[in-house]
Amino acid sequence: MSIYKLSLFLFVTTWYIQCTGQKNQASPAMEQPSFTLPEWAKNANIYEVNIRQYTPEGTFLAFKKHLPRLQKMGVQILWFMPIYPISDTKKKGSLGSYYAVTDFQNTNPKFGTFEEFKSVVDEAHQLGMKVILDWVPNHTGWDHVWMKTNPDFYTKNDKGEIIDPLNERGESMGWTDVADLNYDNKALWDSMKNDMLFWVNECKIDGFRQDMAMLVPLEFWKKTNKELLAVNPDLFLLAESEEKDHINQDCFHVCYGWSFHHILNDIAKGKKKASDLDTWRKDEFPKITKGNYMFFITNHDENSWSGSEIERMGEAYKTMAVLAHTYDGVPLMYSGQEEPLVKRLEFFEKDTIPFAKYENAGFYEKLLKLKKENKALWNAPYGGSLQRIMTHQDIFAFKREKDDNQVLVLLNLSGKMQKIVPDIEFSGVNVLTGYETVLSKGKEFEFAPWQAFVITPK
Repeated sequence: MSIYKLSLFLFVTTWYIQCTGQKNQASPAMEQPSFTLPEWAKNANIYEVNIRQYTPEGTFLAFKKHLPRLQKMGVQILWFMPIYPISDTKKKGSLGSYYAVTDFQNTNPKFGTFEEFKSVVDEAHQLGMKVILDWVPNHTGWDHVWMKTNPDFYTKNDKGEIIDPLNERGESMGWTDVADLNYDNKALWDSMKNDMLFWVNECKIDGFRQDMAMLVPLEFWKKTNKELLAVNPDLFLLAESEEKDHINQDCFHVCYGWSFHHILNDIAKGKKKASDLDTWRKDEFPKITKGNYMFFITNHDENSWSGSEIERMGEAYKTMAVLAHTYDGVPLMYSGQEEPLVKRLEFFEKDTIPFAKYENAGFYEKLLKLKKENKALWNAPYGGSLQRIMTHQDIFAFKREKDDNQVLVLLNLSGKMQKIVPDIEFSGVNVLTGYETVLSKGKEFEFAPWQAFVITPK
């Protein structure tokens, strides 16, 4: 049993998802540039695509029809949840988990063919969007091709039997539909890397979101991601992790803001206040010395296991979305947020997103447009730093500046009317409403419950 599999269980026990990997040859390596966020992603946002649930058909071609709508809304990076074939052996539910993969170099036939997915990637590129794939490096489904070709890639018990992932106490994590990979075997490293390169070379994808990245050795990421970037220096690398070394040691451009997200949930429920975000920024934010956090109010894990953003955050959800899109990090949207998606989606069954009116599309279009056009909101190292203003336990206010670009964000993070006396002079237009807003130093300013102002100078 690899020692790497025994760490960080307490961080992940509330999640119930699965994952996997396999082969192909790398292109000749070119000189690796300094590690930084690709220039094309300087103002990028991410939109997570759940193909199974996106349309009644649940196919690549059915989703493809939504690309112009998403491009109009301002989506820049499409993150596709795993698109690979799903294992039947030990599967959960009638359809199984996306994260129980049988072959990393193929697509789920229920979703469509490799050529059909490539046509989605090609059209997304033509519309100016990028595509990243959800990758599953920690485990595979029980029908994965490696079970026959490379059984030594898997973790085994004292009886020589392949096992599912274990926690730090040597107990099953409950992910019984997947088999644990053993990274003590360095041959696995090359196979996993070559499978990723298959998609880079054959499908021209633009990067990866690495599932449960903290369960895989850091040295694997340092070596493998360097080799991936040698093939395409413009790849975008996202880690489902809050491990600081994943960012600080040049493994990933972006990591998850899970702890930030949990504070937002608690504020919405009245368990914490805006001032707790200051504590997080003081204690956690400085721990990454480069790169970006990804901020969000929902994703596939949160929606299926903890509830939709509306279920968790109630009337606060739009205000929290404003914060996630203007704070200094990369904002994420999940499939259906623009509808909005009120319900939890089944994870192992077919459960179509009830798209109809797209009532929140205009709201998100304003936020994404501002993110794209205003340099103050660009992602590090291209954007402006955040300056906290008007300290108040329930009002979260900050200013961001870059060159001649400014954005002032004022949020009432409570369900009560609040008043504050501004300590600055500022006037401009509230991007969310189009109305002019004036802050006068020393003159009381009033906020309605969960009210949000995103002000830019005229």
